[in-house]
Amino acid sequence: MKERQSGVLMHISSLPGKYGIGSFGKSAYDFVDFLVRSKQTYWQILPLGTTSYGDSPYQSFSAFAGNTHFLDFDTFVKEGLLTEDELAGNWGDDSTTVDYALVYEKRRPILEKVVQRFLEKEDLTDYHRFVEEKAEWLEPFAEYMAIKESFDMKSWSKWTDEDIKRRKPEALATYREKLADKLEYHRVTQYLFDKQWKALKQYANKHHIQIIGDMPIYVAEDSVEMWATPHYFKTDEVGNAACVAGCPPDGFSPLGQLWGNPIYNWRAMKLDGFTWWIKRLKASFELFDVVRIDHFRGFAAYWEIPAGATDATGGEWVKGPGFDLFEAVKNELGDLPIIAEDLGFMDDAVIELREATGFPGMKILEFGFMGSEPSSTDLPHYYPVNSVSYTGTHDNDTVLGWYESASEEERDFCNRYLNRTEETISYAMLRSLYGSVSKMTIATMQDLLQLDTTARMNIPSTLGGNWVWRMQEGDITQEVEDFLLEITELYDRSNEQL
Repeated sequence: MKERQSGVLMHISSLPGKYGIGSFGKSAYDFVDFLVRSKQTYWQILPLGTTSYGDSPYQSFSAFAGNTHFLDFDTFVKEGLLTEDELAGNWGDDSTTVDYALVYEKRRPILEKVVQRFLEKEDLTDYHRFVEEKAEWLEPFAEYMAIKESFDMKSWSKWTDEDIKRRKPEALATYREKLADKLEYHRVTQYLFDKQWKALKQYANKHHIQIIGDMPIYVAEDSVEMWATPHYFKTDEVGNAACVAGCPPDGFSPLGQLWGNPIYNWRAMKLDGFTWWIKRLKASFELFDVVRIDHFRGFAAYWEIPAGATDATGGEWVKGPGFDLFEAVKNELGDLPIIAEDLGFMDDAVIELREATGFPGMKILEFGFMGSEPSSTDLPHYYPVNSVSYTGTHDNDTVLGWYESASEEERDFCNRYLNRTEETISYAMLRSLYGSVSKMTIATMQDLLQLDTTARMNIPSTLGGNWVWRMQEGDITQEVEDFLLEITELYDRSNEQL
């Protein structure tokens, strides 16, 4: 494949559509067509996992299960599993944002109708095959969600039945019998997720667009993994997380970041040959063509915070599994197209690990202009070829939002560096990025649309108001498409298969 490539970062939830949140429906196929017309190679998305409290795709109930909010209702209408009338009603007053509470409340009863009608179909051969093939993760997930629902959606650690909290066989058998319908609901919706997503991916691949998926390094405390496989985590004597993940204090966050995810017991994982990670990556490459691993530096060393801490200041650096993990993965799965999210505190150990794996790291152009220093390695004149460059990630402000809040000195440096005169700041930064030597460049959709800070996807360490931005029908104008096509062709990033 050609050495210089490009693509667009746009999460499924942000696609336009009628039912409160983006889906695997028509607008997703239209987005693929837009990428084709602008000669891109990649569509990058955020994690496809279930979302919980806080709505973050990086805090999921499962490392394997998909987010059923993305199921397309219009497809079910065409398949005779729903009627138009059953989809009527209020799906929110503001189509520019996702109202997660409304989506959660309204979609479930509709999906229950879909499941009921699906199970009445004559031929369920594919479904039964899926359930059998995915049983290793699907059955514990269905159990976890069904039991969690019976305890008012509380995390396993808050369940009042100690026997099921500790997954005792007799208790599990009782709950499986009592909640059989709920278990079947979760099996069916995961099958439908798999079917709709794979159809969309097949369409993208057929049109020579590859999907870059995103893998969070950690799982949530409120997850089937913590409940069903506690031996893979550092836990106390009753099975609760003994320590949690986060980031140390820095210039952006004086108290650090307290993520709250349980920490892996890397010793136990290494003793069984990292089989859980091999299975996780194998499952990811069934869904995606390329995988970006979030918080890659955590494999070299991670910030470990005692459970119960109110901030991240009391944490310490602990050595991670290092190259042993990736060697085990390579021995089992071969060379994999992985992007290492190597942002944050960098030291020699992280750089050496990234270089040993050969994975490209990430470069963020916004970081290059913070501090107005020409020596910043986040400026394009320092980019290595084996890198993936972005204006910003989901955790950064949009280009316009960043520029409007930057200091006068930073804006002046940025404009001089970009030799900017008439061009808008969003387009000037994208042009510089596409002209860099990075072998892959990804444009954030909000920056292509030249949106301000109101379109920002996430502000780290804040709860509420994140992950809600949605594109509108008609936002991708001919001007937007022409600009993207121009910089893609001009800087030799065109998809040669198109």
